[in-house]
Amino acid sequence: MGWWQVDGDTLVRSRFVVCPFTETFAALRLLNTGTGAHPGEDAWLRAHLPAYRARLAADPVTALLVRSGMGTSWIADFLAPLPRDGTPLEDTLARIRATDPAVARADVRVSLRGPLPAALERDDLPERAAALLAHVWTATVRPYWDRRRRILEADVVARTAQVSQGGWAAVIDSLLPGQTRWLGGNRLQVNRHERPPRDIRGAELVFVPVTAGRGWATWEEPRRYALVYGCTGALADPGARSVPESLGTLLGAGRARVLVLLDAPLSTSQLVAVTGQALGSVGRHLRVLLDAGLVERRRAGRSVLYVRTAAGEVLVEASGAARVVAGPSGAVGAGAGDSPGGVRLRS
Repeated sequence: MGWWQVDGDTLVRSRFVVCPFTETFAALRLLNTGTGAHPGEDAWLRAHLPAYRARLAADPVTALLVRSGMGTSWIADFLAPLPRDGTPLEDTLARIRATDPAVARADVRVSLRGPLPAALERDDLPERAAALLAHVWTATVRPYWDRRRRILEADVVARTAQVSQGGWAAVIDSLLPGQTRWLGGNRLQVNRHERPPRDIRGAELVFVPVTAGRGWATWEEPRRYALVYGCTGALADPGARSVPESLGTLLGAGRARVLVLLDAPLSTSQLVAVTGQALGSVGRHLRVLLDAGLVERRRAGRSVLYVRTAAGEVLVEASGAARVVAGPSGAVGAGAGDSPGGVRLRS
């Protein structure tokens, strides 16, 4: 297994980061695989995959770059710089464009584990990669970014609340089920690949949620490390949980939807983002559910969060809604990746 040696200071200073570039790169990976993990991703692919494939068909060099750079084991470093908190996407694209062409070609060779195709022996690979990522952002992510950003923020708030309830071990175990795990002895498992352990004590550690695609581990030696993970299923795919007709009849469809989603703490604005209901409607639903004792309020920093009470749990479970779940994660596949150096990513 691949694991990192951490210490208390590293974990205490770690933080969650919402990054538009990382979301864009996750979208590119999903387009590259062409296979969704849940109905929400399938619908997004139906909307955007034909145009993406047509673009690559018209540009065979870039198509070959994507196939080669994604690789079967490693993703070329220059394609996915480590996310930086608050950095505009345009600045990250500029970093990609500024990559030394020789470095870009070397990265692709590592991804391929072999020689570079003759068609990629050229100096414009960084520009081509940046142009494609800019297109993916403009055409497939930016139209949904306001909502996606709120969903990502909702996931961060839920994870932060989880820290207070179960500690960091519970959070780490849930990021990429079956991959990330707290091993004890200040060891953080990042994947199940046989890689040498890395001592990251004193380094910067960030956790980055995405709404599409599976997660990966990445770093820029020697002081910056990141774990990218998929949002929880109910956030990544709001249609993942159906509301039984009986519960909708009892509470009303909108109110029942809110109750079903509140197995994890969410704020009013986050419920608006996930359900698509108006702020006033969500507020009224929460007041009724509070008065009925089905949800309760909690405070996490400056946020007021709502979560189901024991009575709410009984009602949801009795209706069968708790059993209609698409999965534990909005990620494609089950595994995190890793990186042997720089920001090379395991696919």
